[in-house]
Amino acid sequence: MFRYCSLLLLALASSSVLAKEITIQQTTVKSRDVDVPVDIAAPAGKGPFPPVLFIHAKRGIDENERKHITELAEQGFLVVMPDWQSGRMIERWPSEHNPDTELDVEAAMDFLMKHPSACKMPVGIVGQSRGPYYAIRLAAKRGKDIAAIVSYYGHMQNPNAPEPDQLFRVAPEIMQITTPMLMMIGEQDFELRRMSAGRAFYSLYERGVPVELQYYPLARRAFDFRPDQGPEEQIATRHARKKAKDWLYRWMKVDKNGKCK
Repeated sequence: MFRYCSLLLLALASSSVLAKEITIQQTTVKSRDVDVPVDIAAPAGKGPFPPVLFIHAKRGIDENERKHITELAEQGFLVVMPDWQSGRMIERWPSEHNPDTELDVEAAMDFLMKHPSACKMPVGIVGQSRGPYYAIRLAAKRGKDIAAIVSYYGHMQNPNAPEPDQLFRVAPEIMQITTPMLMMIGEQDFELRRMSAGRAFYSLYERGVPVELQYYPLARRAFDFRPDQGPEEQIATRHARKKAKDWLYRWMKVDKNGKCK
């Protein structure tokens, strides 16, 4: 049964009449023998709404992720965010990637696609850090079900790959996918992460896959939710949220009012 959560986030200065009507529900989805917790952020008004799968980073879920999915719901998306860690009792910040968690994320995508408030259409995916690695794996497996990917400082290589692959190659799925991808990363993020994003950009571009790579000057690691955000990072966050929305609207074929065509 759904458990309705009060949105403390809406007490922030950026709250609005629209935001106050957004709801977040919590439930679980079955992934083989695992119950995967999911958050569902629903826009105000009557659906159906364009569906977005939000895949969190290895740091886990806290108020920052719930604020982000609330912002996506404000933009008109029905958002499902699976907790790919707690269902398998994985501690925050795991170094290794557990491939079984990919099934949990996929189960959440299936749940989203069947949700009664979701438009019957390919989903958009927004991922942070390790989240985009799940996205490209899903896109290689089920490309027809995914309309677009938005990557915030994402892994473009298997975290379990050996050091030479981390340094000089991207994940093989990059060579397979045709899903439009927007990549955004701070100019002062980890050098290896920036190099990997650059290689992924060129690999996708050379194959004719719609791709954009946005570097943010003076922006550091996790620029969009750092507790010590500088003024440039605050601007970068606003720009990134709008750019992500525009990318999803474009490739999900959402009209200017946020409605499915």
